[in-house]
Amino acid sequence: MDVLKNDNLFSDYSKSIAGEYIKEYEYPYMVLKNIGDIIKKIGETLSPDEYDHPKDNVWIAKDANVLSSAYLGENIIICSKAEVRHCAFIRSNAIIGCGSVVGNSTELKNVIIFDSVQVPHYNYVGDSILGYKSHMGAGSITSNVKSDKTLVTISCNGEKVETGLKKMGAILGDFVEVGCNSVLNPGTVVGRCSNIYPLSMVRGYVPENSIYKNKNEVVFKNNL
Repeated sequence: MDVLKNDNLFSDYSKSIAGEYIKEYEYPYMVLKNIGDIIKKIGETLSPDEYDHPKDNVWIAKDANVLSSAYLGENIIICSKAEVRHCAFIRSNAIIGCGSVVGNSTELKNVIIFDSVQVPHYNYVGDSILGYKSHMGAGSITSNVKSDKTLVTISCNGEKVETGLKKMGAILGDFVEVGCNSVLNPGTVVGRCSNIYPLSMVRGYVPENSIYKNKNEVVFKNNL
């Protein structure tokens, strides 16, 4: 399933402080169970001239804007010029990329957010990776556990890819736009430069350069 590979979802690994680690894995879901270890390895290399280290395994760039009302758990890196707004809930194992925005009441857990990503309004992002300049509209969330608690699979082109994970939210390629109040179900992968209509319920693989209107109507942009 080449379309699910990291190289086809993320065009420039330099757009994440974790890029060198991500590209060691063939598929993005392989990265998820190792995010905590990746953060600790990166944190050990960060300069105290550029990053504050307020508690164990938490690093905050000196030019990041983190409001005092935001909650910061453990194993967190907040990169240069990132903005963490009022009452954001950063639980654990989170990398917030350069220039990214984490908004009011947004919750993050076990995630890598590439540079210039926006999750600005009432979002939940768990066990997920959001590619460069991706954006989640207000109220859109990743659902990361199946209701029957079985292992997550990814439906792609008529096949099911086993992830071996009980928890997996969504993988967004670069420049993905997710419309307001959409739900990205466990095992969702959205290819680069695609758009998800508002109020969508998405499952499985959405091809790159497409517009997802509903599960029966996915339009390729080059056909418009």
